[in-house]
Amino acid sequence: MAALERFLIRRAALGLFHGHETFEHYAPFCRNPQLVHDIHLKPEDHLPEAAAAAKQAEAAQGQGPLRVLYVGRADPMKGALDWVEAVAGAVQQGADIEAEWFGAGPDLEAMRARVAALGLQDRLRLPGMVTDRAAVLAALRRAQVFLFCHRTPESPRCLIEALASATPIIGYDGGFARDLIARNGGGLLVPMGDAAALAAALAGLAADRGRVAGLIGRAALDRAGFDDETVFRHRSEIIRAHLPGVE
Repeated sequence: MAALERFLIRRAALGLFHGHETFEHYAPFCRNPQLVHDIHLKPEDHLPEAAAAAKQAEAAQGQGPLRVLYVGRADPMKGALDWVEAVAGAVQQGADIEAEWFGAGPDLEAMRARVAALGLQDRLRLPGMVTDRAAVLAALRRAQVFLFCHRTPESPRCLIEALASATPIIGYDGGFARDLIARNGGGLLVPMGDAAALAAALAGLAADRGRVAGLIGRAALDRAGFDDETVFRHRSEIIRAHLPGVE
């Protein structure tokens, strides 16, 4: 399959690759590679500016636990058990945190067992699959940190959805996440696979809500252009520029 992919990419006059990880992987095989984003968020899915400002102001007050969220499959490639350990490590360092993982998958029962063994059921909720899109969007907007532990190169749209809700992305370093927050720093990244560093970062944020508020403000800036209308226009402009005669 990999050989077929390379063959087709080498023959293409233009390659549109979603996200920095995908671009870095396939660009060497393409004579005209272009970095794009494949986004299905509507402009109205973005948290309104006034609500983003209110979210930032609330975070600065530092009242209540730090609200942490992830939305995606409970799968080894998503670092599901690392996620539990990162939250647990932060709590063990004295952090006041409430965390939720929305999503089912092969690691869900192991996650639940680990949470029970740690006695963190009051801190860490694992409801499984949440199919109500409105509920997911509300949770993204309410969250103050979107914590992720992806262990493989990928271009996960959930990080874009978090930024659209003015929620900073905190997790393992990778080209895709790094590129998303390169303009304004709407997140924090730690070395790949270092759950202890992630726990320390979480604990630091729980202890410094002014920093959390600053990250929320920067996440609100980094989301600019992450909607279906903007990315479709960008792809259209690339096609017109590089494939003359295509309308």
